[in-house]
Amino acid sequence: MTEHSPRYRSARESGYLLCIDCDKLHTISQEGQHCDRCGARLHSRMPNSMNHSWASLLAAILLFLPANLLPIMTFKSFGQGEPSTILGGILHLLEQDMLMIGMVVLIASIVVPVLKIIAMIILLCTVQFRLQTNLRQKTIMFRIVEWIGRWSMLDIFVIGILVALVQLGNIAHIEGNSGATAFAIVVLLTMFSALSFDTRLIWDKRAPELPPGMTDKKDEQ
Repeated sequence: MTEHSPRYRSARESGYLLCIDCDKLHTISQEGQHCDRCGARLHSRMPNSMNHSWASLLAAILLFLPANLLPIMTFKSFGQGEPSTILGGILHLLEQDMLMIGMVVLIASIVVPVLKIIAMIILLCTVQFRLQTNLRQKTIMFRIVEWIGRWSMLDIFVIGILVALVQLGNIAHIEGNSGATAFAIVVLLTMFSALSFDTRLIWDKRAPELPPGMTDKKDEQ
């Protein structure tokens, strides 16, 4: 190992690539060809990963405002009721002393989507601008974003269940509004952004690692 050689090499740097569909190992010289196991086209990195991820994320950001300002649900009891936004519903739950339910809705409907958007911006900017921060932490951040994505649809699930169950004629009636549609699209777009993002790009942008015994101050910050 020479003084300037990295301690770790990626599969592509070693001359190999994995089929994205079936994970079969191929040589880098086969890039652009078709996998002999599943027939998928071979790429060492997901094609247009950054463009697709940025596009989905920016669309989610644009829709996030109407998703929270437009009414998400209308609950009518004995013919009376008004449309309610996500924040209005949370405040109503707090007024009814349902603190725990209100906190769950607040976290699932506002906090989680905002944190997902911020995390994806950080990850994309890390690759886009070749930021030499702690890359291992960025990978862990992506795994967390991917894991919490399944909980982002909590509001939509609740509305769907309520619409299916609470249909009692003139006594009680629930219907979803345009805010629910916008919110569902925001959640889907953030999920698409995460799915389109190739985490291997984070490590492709890294600077060559130093020999054992030496530390990179930029990576420790």
